[in-house]
Amino acid sequence: MYRVAVITSSDKGAAGEREDKSGGIICDMVKQKGFQVVSTMILPDEKELLKQHMKLICDQNQADLILTTGGTGFSPRDVMPEATAEIAQKLVPGISEAMRYGAMQITKRAMLSRGISAIREATLIINLPGSPKAVRESLEFILDELDHGLAILTGKATECAREDKING
Repeated sequence: MYRVAVITSSDKGAAGEREDKSGGIICDMVKQKGFQVVSTMILPDEKELLKQHMKLICDQNQADLILTTGGTGFSPRDVMPEATAEIAQKLVPGISEAMRYGAMQITKRAMLSRGISAIREATLIINLPGSPKAVRESLEFILDELDHGLAILTGKATECAREDKING
């Protein structure tokens, strides 16, 4: 069972002026996958604060996966990709590319998402969009494949080759 931390980046959500529906969708979807949600938080769109919380979760091995929602658009206050990049030790562009590719089949506006994916220590960080619909769609594109990546990252698996491809 993988441990998941969910971080919502939203000034209005942090101030109690908007309900965080996207964070709840993330929690529901990862729980259905058999993951354990170990923390949820709603933080304002403040780069240093976002960095501090993500870094703490990674460096103290509190979660195997951090899923963020919000802060990936064009607004001057949208800083989640920058916060993630500044604490990243390795980038994982394929995850974000897959989400954007899948979402482009639904709406061309998916090209406007700036979310990134990265690794710090033994934690994978994935920036998801802010809208509940886009969060659900994005997770549907990647969730099944995360098992393998997390198994390798956390040391639960050491082989990258798929068994069905080795023997068949």
